Amino acid sequence: MKKLIYTFYFIVAAHSLNAQETVAVDSGYVNSHYTQRLDFFRKMPNRKGEIAFVGNSLTEGGKWQELIRKKNIINRGISGDVTYGILARLDEVLESKPAKIFLLSGVNDMKRGTPNDVILANFKRMIVMVKTQSPKTKLYMQSLLPVNEAMLPATYAQVKNSKINDLNQKLEALCKEMGVFYINLHPALADEKGNLKKELSLDGLHLRHASYVYWAEELKRLKVI
Repeated sequence: MKKLIYTFYFIVAAHSLNAQETVAVDSGYVNSHYTQRLDFFRKMPNRKGEIAFVGNSLTEGGKWQELIRKKNIINRGISGDVTYGILARLDEVLESKPAKIFLLSGVNDMKRGTPNDVILANFKRMIVMVKTQSPKTKLYMQSLLPVNEAMLPATYAQVKNSKINDLNQKLEALCKEMGVFYINLHPALADEKGNLKKELSLDGLHLRHASYVYWAEELKRLKVI
């Protein structure tokens, strides 16, 4: 099926230490995969006590029910999704008043060159949405995963561990400020240099199926699942 892509650009102010520069942000998120996945999500009946994993391809690729063995787990990952796409569909997740949400996003925004401060602002909007629309839901904001830069395709040239670490530090601080649980997944997946372990990945970003075991085990170790 030919993809239908709608792309929007916003002019935002990105603050640096010495100056303020204006950048165009690509906030487009609608394509055939997104619309098909979201149509499926909206047609699925809501269940009591849902545990939702929300994010992009890294989340979509996880066989969460098998990994964690709880029937009320739902996968709300959409490959290629960005923070704007999650904001646009978070109402579907919140409609069931889920018990828990595990959210991971940001790397596709970074791939497009979206400044970290803009991504962080979208994270804050997500947190506010959850607290407002489903205040009893426990929200877990997961760190962006490390990457293995030597393995990354050229299309991910703007994705650097230095940027990821900066955004994760800011996200952790935001979670502390807003009373949300922050989960650092790096101890489970990173090598001694802070890179995604080579043996865990196909391309320096996406995980092999078996690698999700380490992610799930980290959530169990932290006693959040």
